[in-house]
Amino acid sequence: MEHEYPDALKLASQLCFPLYAASRSVTGLYTPWLRPLGLTYTQYIVFLALWENDGLTVTQICEKLMLDNGTLSPLLKKMEQAGYLERRRSRRDDRVVEVTLTQAGWALKEKVKDIPGKVAGCIDLPPEKAQALYALLYELMGNQKNRKRKEKRYENCL
Repeated sequence: MEHEYPDALKLASQLCFPLYAASRSVTGLYTPWLRPLGLTYTQYIVFLALWENDGLTVTQICEKLMLDNGTLSPLLKKMEQAGYLERRRSRRDDRVVEVTLTQAGWALKEKVKDIPGKVAGCIDLPPEKAQALYALLYELMGNQKNRKRKEKRYENCL
């Protein structure tokens, strides 16, 4: 998708715009089911990560969800105040903060179990196209992670 100036500055030439717009549209589909539970989409994906693997460190959650610490820490604090999780310093390394779900955090899993199916029913794509899109997006995310790792490695050489 190469474009010469001035076409490169057209909205239709930007890969980022349809990704951004589609992301906002799809994540917005969760709102009618999450709002009554007092949850945001970002809190929901934190729960998904912890239900899959409770006891992650803040750094692991950041990496898994591709969020920075400045975004995640206030979110975790709010979730802790709501009684859904606990943050504790690691016994092995007090610089590391581990996050574990409380009983209320685990109980929430039952309340949201139908949300993925409800959202999937709102996405107007044939299953094969949805699977292809999923694969492409994960490929793109993997490429971005690899690029960042390479940049960090070479950053240390300067």
